[in-house]
Amino acid sequence: MPRRKTGAEFVKDAFIDLLTDIRKSFGWLPGSVASVLVLCAAAVMAELCSRVVTKLILRIPGQKRGAFVRTFTLAMQRPARVMLAIIFVGTALPASGLSYETMHRAAHGLLVLFVLMVGYAAIVAMRILSDAYLLRINGKEDRDDILSRTHMTQVRVLRRMADILVGLLTVGSALMTFESVREYGLSLFASAGAASVVVGLAARPLLTNLIAGMQIAMTQPIRMEDLIIINGDWAWVEEITATYVVLRVWDWRRHIVPISWFLENPFQNWTHNSAALIGVVFLYVDFHAPMDRIRGRLRDIVQASPLWDGKVFDVQVSDCSTQVMTIRVIASARSAMQSWDLRCEIREKIILFLRDECPEALPRERMAHVSSPAGQDVLGPHGILSPPIDRPPPGAYTGPPG
Repeated sequence: MPRRKTGAEFVKDAFIDLLTDIRKSFGWLPGSVASVLVLCAAAVMAELCSRVVTKLILRIPGQKRGAFVRTFTLAMQRPARVMLAIIFVGTALPASGLSYETMHRAAHGLLVLFVLMVGYAAIVAMRILSDAYLLRINGKEDRDDILSRTHMTQVRVLRRMADILVGLLTVGSALMTFESVREYGLSLFASAGAASVVVGLAARPLLTNLIAGMQIAMTQPIRMEDLIIINGDWAWVEEITATYVVLRVWDWRRHIVPISWFLENPFQNWTHNSAALIGVVFLYVDFHAPMDRIRGRLRDIVQASPLWDGKVFDVQVSDCSTQVMTIRVIASARSAMQSWDLRCEIREKIILFLRDECPEALPRERMAHVSSPAGQDVLGPHGILSPPIDRPPPGAYTGPPG
């Protein structure tokens, strides 16, 4: 009893019979031309099927789900069309009338192309899914959200690593369809000779960066939009790839740093746990400066500023020299840039206050000039003017005054 055909087998046989009839209708043409026309007809049928399926999918209702399905369909449309055309053309080979050797070579070429397109489709699909997730968390617009920036960093780093791995696997799978390459690859992995050592040394930089990228994605020493200090510059992490990191400096320059550098060298990360920072302003004033008025004015400046986050503020005399005393002002802000702007605002306004209302607080240099009763200058040792202090009358020392 003959086996009953499945639906797929029935469609395949009907498709081959149709192409065979088309091939016979071109019997008046040279054989090679008729074969090419048959394969072109199969490709045209694949294109028509692809268009019909695409239009049906694009009509899926729903605002969120339908939008994602439409976006995914449009992005996958090109690789899907090529793969469908490969399937149709490969199925049409028996009906093309080509010789066995030519048909075998064509089938092998189609297989290689199909493997490459599968890898390309996998990369496109991963990018679409990761982009949809990034849009959902929307981490880039809220730089203070540590969790969002963590997810964004992990998704981007792992996506690029996945792109590289899928690309390598795709190319390797395509090459393994060749008998000579497959035999050489098996012998290379089975042996521990010089060729294996050379391949390992050549792949070492790539593997080092891939492992470093995985460590950064897991341990999070840096994240997207982190503010770090590198070579004395403020820089924001703009992009993290599988092999390098792009840093955006405040003046729009870019630093390109190997990703392994961040695991081998110490650096400052000002937004690792929080974007908030405490800014410090130093003022140098005279000893006659009215500290109560200055402290009150600084408090008014900080409290009136929208840049202050309302958490930390203090004014202290932190140091003094022979000419001035140092006032340290600390105030917190929500981010490094706001901290910088807040410090600049404090300096500008307190300088105007000291100039207009407390000129006695401005730093100055003092020089004492003392004259003797006879109008002669009193010189100390080495010809230096003596300071204005009470001195005993000249003569023999008789001890401290009673």
